Amino acid sequence: MITSRTAPVRNASLAVTNAVFIGRSVRLSLRNAEALIMAIMLPVMLMLLFTYVFGGAIDPGGDYVNYVVPGIILLCAGFGSSSTAVDVAQDMTSGIIDRFRTMPIRSLSVIAGHVAASLARNLLATGVVIGVAFVVGFRSSAGFLEWLAAIGVIALFILALTWLFAAIGLVAGSPSAASGYGFILLFLPYLSSAFVPTTTMPGWLQGVANHQPITPVIETIRALLAGTPIGHSAWLAVVWCLGILLLALAWSLATFRRKAGRR
Repeated sequence: MITSRTAPVRNASLAVTNAVFIGRSVRLSLRNAEALIMAIMLPVMLMLLFTYVFGGAIDPGGDYVNYVVPGIILLCAGFGSSSTAVDVAQDMTSGIIDRFRTMPIRSLSVIAGHVAASLARNLLATGVVIGVAFVVGFRSSAGFLEWLAAIGVIALFILALTWLFAAIGLVAGSPSAASGYGFILLFLPYLSSAFVPTTTMPGWLQGVANHQPITPVIETIRALLAGTPIGHSAWLAVVWCLGILLLALAWSLATFRRKAGRR
């Protein structure tokens, strides 16, 4: 009597699974070119607006572009990262996660794929924004190490913010709700030192602006690129970014397990 044996199904390795889902998210980003263009164009338009329309009134000396560019860089990161919430919410509500659960893979990798693709997309957009900044008059005294440190801070901020938006996408009931929740976070740069020094704000607002995560990140980037005093901004920026990242990771993991199972 001949018996047949079914070969055991082995789970795909974490590296392979992540690579597949990163590739998937990159392809989705390329198909949604309008979102990438808007993530670049909106910060660029704001930079032109603040430089040429408001810059003369804020700083008649013409150096306002050097002050505002770090804030525009983080604004660009915020706009680009916010689309992650919509992408994650779309996956969670379309039923595709249930299909992934039937496969021998780690389903959480679909979220990691969105985050990795968003990080690459936003670093590209940031590079374009910095290039435009040089065209409109931005000048930096930073050397190679300062630029490297600034890029590291920007990348850490984008990573933390993207995981936070991913967590928002997981808890949102629909892509439109995720877009609305994420939009609230995009106001934080306006309540920081991104566009004006916090000392020019009312006293009660200075406390808010000085003790939120965006301000130390902006001041760190500004110090590295423009040579302004860095003070305690650097370690505060790193602590804020790491704290947000760890909180967002824990929130994402707990929410994903609750909604999609433990695979």
